[in-house]
Amino acid sequence: MKTEPADRLDPRAKMLWRLTGALQALPILIAGAFGSYAFFWRAGAPLSLAVLPLLGALVLAVLLVFVLPPLLWRRWRYEIRPLEIDLQRGLVRMTRTLVPMARVQHVDTRRGPLQRRLGLSTVIFHTAAGPNEIPQLASGTADEVRDRIAELTREADEI
Repeated sequence: MKTEPADRLDPRAKMLWRLTGALQALPILIAGAFGSYAFFWRAGAPLSLAVLPLLGALVLAVLLVFVLPPLLWRRWRYEIRPLEIDLQRGLVRMTRTLVPMARVQHVDTRRGPLQRRLGLSTVIFHTAAGPNEIPQLASGTADEVRDRIAELTREADEI
């Protein structure tokens, strides 16, 4: 098997994933607080048991906001080669995707509101099998990656 891809996502990806993790954790924290309230005030459970739903929600929030983003960033890699695009990602189960340039049909960039705020973009390239993406690149880098994939795709079509 080939060596792992050389390029990493922009380090600001960790901040974006922390922000989205915090937004995902908010309803979980609210549900945990409500569960603790219901156990303690409504069901009359001892405080040591009533605090468990909130404690569980806090643990999950810490994972989403502080633990997972740096791990995801460390594991996500990509490389644009003349004949293929190499993607590697995953935490527990690593996924390695090799997309031949000859299969790429078109390529786009996308920027959500939080990405715009942080100066990030996602490159999306489509094949007959569906879309693939390289997320959280600096906007200038994303434009260069998009243009490079488009250029290599045209060269693959001419061969």
